[in-house]
Amino acid sequence: MLKEKFLDLLAQKYDSEEKVVTEIINLEAILDLPKGTEHFVSDLHGEYQAFQHVLRNGSGKVKEKIRDIFKHELSEEEINEFATLVYYPEEKLQLIRDQFDNNQELNAWYSKTIDQIIRLIPYASSKYTRSKLRKALPKQFVYIIEELLYKTDEYTNKKHYYSKIVQKVISLGQADKLIIGLAYTTQQLVVDHLHVVGDIYDRGPEPDKIMEALINYHSLDIQWGNHDVLWIGAFSGSKVCLANILRICARYDNLDIIEDVYGINLRPLLNLAEKYYEDNPAFRPKRHSNKQQSAEEQLQITKIHQAIAMIQFKLEMPIIKRRTYFNMSKRLLLEKIDYENNEITIQGNTYSLENTCFATINPDQPDELLEEEKQVMDKLLFSVQHSEKLARHMEFLMKKGTLYLRYNGNLLIHGCMPIDENGNMEKMVIENKAYAGRELLDIFEQYLRYAFANREVTDDLATDMVWYLWTGEYSSLFGKREMTTFERYFIKDKATHKERKNPYYYLREKEEICRRILEEFDLDPDQGHIINGHTPVKEIDGENPIKANGKMIVIDGGFSKAYQPTTGIAGYTLLYNSFGMQLVAHQHFSSKEDVLRNGNDVLSVRRLVDKELERKKVSETNVGEKLIQEINMLNSLLKYRYMK
Repeated sequence: MLKEKFLDLLAQKYDSEEKVVTEIINLEAILDLPKGTEHFVSDLHGEYQAFQHVLRNGSGKVKEKIRDIFKHELSEEEINEFATLVYYPEEKLQLIRDQFDNNQELNAWYSKTIDQIIRLIPYASSKYTRSKLRKALPKQFVYIIEELLYKTDEYTNKKHYYSKIVQKVISLGQADKLIIGLAYTTQQLVVDHLHVVGDIYDRGPEPDKIMEALINYHSLDIQWGNHDVLWIGAFSGSKVCLANILRICARYDNLDIIEDVYGINLRPLLNLAEKYYEDNPAFRPKRHSNKQQSAEEQLQITKIHQAIAMIQFKLEMPIIKRRTYFNMSKRLLLEKIDYENNEITIQGNTYSLENTCFATINPDQPDELLEEEKQVMDKLLFSVQHSEKLARHMEFLMKKGTLYLRYNGNLLIHGCMPIDENGNMEKMVIENKAYAGRELLDIFEQYLRYAFANREVTDDLATDMVWYLWTGEYSSLFGKREMTTFERYFIKDKATHKERKNPYYYLREKEEICRRILEEFDLDPDQGHIINGHTPVKEIDGENPIKANGKMIVIDGGFSKAYQPTTGIAGYTLLYNSFGMQLVAHQHFSSKEDVLRNGNDVLSVRRLVDKELERKKVSETNVGEKLIQEINMLNSLLKYRYMK
């Protein structure tokens, strides 16, 4: 009965036998097309300028298409010039217009360039249906572009017709708009689908611009990173997640994101900081930009940094105590301090403390917030949850995001799969029930979604669990046994700073372990790969991002400028088309202006990860599975309604 009702609803869309048959034929044909190109990026860390360049050039795919078409017609310099036009059409057009002395020369350039980009479009769209191409074209020029794209003039009857179209576009002042539209169409056609494998947020200056670019992107998914979940947690009502965000932003001189971008008033926090804290070398901001600041401004950030760090340490303690199965009692460090002698005893060892800032600590009850601190956090949380822009960004993260994704036979996961030294899935007991492997990640995601949907509740299990994802030993996002933030601030002995990684990070070198993880997620270990982010690959030291005989691919090579001296490169991305996978290593991105004026693209080196023995078709993808389901439903409709 239910099936019949569904088919009746489907018949409202396909209200004739011809429509059903036509759609079945169309979908069956699409299944035999080559799969589209997937583009994988990870660990963007707020570095919008570098990210948007990689997004626009498709990790080199755009230039590759241009070179394929025009290698015998254009010099390398001209290819670079044309590629830059496709990447940044508005800005490049402005520079080009300034080069011409008269309209006649400019119009000739327009005519030549429109012809070139019209020739590029069919090549970039050769794997797609005409319908899909039409949807990608700039709407105001669809008719004109289709006439030029599909022109056939074997009898020379339409030669002047096609020429007239281009001339009128130019004479009516529409050439710039047409070229801009076609440039963005090319970018869209070169990459069919984007995967963001975590950490849009962190220390970089413009995560909001990355979010806006993603919101406007044609097709993508997101696997949350630990920093993304921290922001989701803050918006969901976790004050300790919010304190962590503010502390990190203060530490990396990034409070502009909080106040100027998302409109969150930090004045109450500054007033508190001014009252209780002084200068402190351990809390001076780490600077990775050329931002100009006065000594007074830097001192204010230093004070804010101390104030929010102490609030964070206090807020962590009640969670650790009420969730004993988090197994984090050793992080109750404020209780282990000898405040008279300025010492702390950790695991039987006593250490002197330096650069302390314990003015708001009650030694008898160190987790107690001052009334002023409570009021500050209440105001900050209210401001966070009522930021319209932040709400839009967090809702998009939730809509497009998951903790992991099974896509086209591969497992996409930001951090790790918690395993023990023997490669077995680690178990975590939550509310007297044990979870491990895929089931553990699923329960983590359930709690995260519940916290987001019930963000008026600020201290329940779901909210605590979001914080655990940031810092817990069995978190698939954190991937370490402990976070030594306190020790790094206050203890000189660097042995206390060490954060032990989950065994996953050395066992993932073994093919056997990666195959076991793929099987845990019901993926074919012969065909599948694990695509990972989170840990910068130290290529400068010879580390290989392709591990376990190609089963593991790590694509965090360091978009963040802070990591680049360690990694030696400026990030990895991955391309997966119908022919196989290619890993792309990027060099440092200087600036958009350098690309525009000098054609200096980000140099990249490609490595073949996996070559398909047979070209992969749409029928073998996630999209193909959905199309097959649609075909089955349409066949059922055909039998039910039209072939009785």
